[in-house]
Amino acid sequence: MTLQEYSLPVSVVGTLVALAVFFNFLDFVIGLLLILVPVSCILLKEYMSGGRYYGKERIDGKTVVITGANCGIGKETARDLAGRGGRIIMACRDLEKCEQAKKEIVEETGNKNIECQKLDLASFASIRAFAKLINSTESHVDILINNAGVMMCPKMLTEDGLEMQIGVNHFGHFLLTQLLMDKLKASAPSRIIFVSSLGHTLGKMNFEDLNSEKSYSKLNAYGQSKLANILCSREMARRLEGTGVTVNSLHPGTVSTELTRHLSFWNSSIFKVFAGPFQYILLKTPMQGAQTSITLAVDPRLEKVTGKYFSDCWEKRTARQAEDDGAAKKLWEISEEWTRLKQD
Repeated sequence: MTLQEYSLPVSVVGTLVALAVFFNFLDFVIGLLLILVPVSCILLKEYMSGGRYYGKERIDGKTVVITGANCGIGKETARDLAGRGGRIIMACRDLEKCEQAKKEIVEETGNKNIECQKLDLASFASIRAFAKLINSTESHVDILINNAGVMMCPKMLTEDGLEMQIGVNHFGHFLLTQLLMDKLKASAPSRIIFVSSLGHTLGKMNFEDLNSEKSYSKLNAYGQSKLANILCSREMARRLEGTGVTVNSLHPGTVSTELTRHLSFWNSSIFKVFAGPFQYILLKTPMQGAQTSITLAVDPRLEKVTGKYFSDCWEKRTARQAEDDGAAKKLWEISEEWTRLKQD
């Protein structure tokens, strides 16, 4: 029997060769994906983290008031500014959590010039008590960061009968800022910072039902409150021209913080299992979310910049409704009336 008689048919040989080529190609594709997918995720995560402030400026001798500084963006802002030597006043509703955050920041930065003070932005009485304390005990306030906020909560009212989101996010911070204004003016050059949100693009100032008494939508109320932050910042900057006090607002980015505690679907086990990896890639960490607040607080190039809106450490355009000077003036007048500011 010849060797040729033991040879496989040409068709079978061709099939085997084709399979070998195919599986080698498949191995190549799988190997390539194993490299490209992680690298792509890392690059996307880096892109989604937004801008970062690399300046090394010190703020020794300056006093900084930060609302909602016991967690999330506020805590990371306090941590960074404490590391720069500032005197940090952490204004928080929960003093126990505030003290825990203070201890951590002191241990990390070595800066012991940090204080926790009670401030409930859902109570005008608490705001007045806090402002009275600061005005009587602090020789100057150089930076005020209106950071605290609530997002898309069920219908609730503040102690003074205001819808919770606009009550805390806007009216509370409006009253606080105005009560500290003389101190801020005396400390000029000084800075006021409002932490708003890209959510303002969904907002509309419903002056016919500003307090959501006729109807309530969690999303609409949130958007309205964040739009109010920017309008207030814009009008305040106009009124403070020539005083040396600047006022700017910002969008911190989509950040993984406790702000989402009222979103039941977001905190569900099923959502966390399936969306967890995507959340890690697409959401900023609190430290990354604090970068624009830090920029506005310390960047020397922004000392005279006022009435602007920032995101990812850069100036950005707002939605058209946030440029309505008429709405800003009307909101200001209502804010003075509802907070009974003129009584102060």
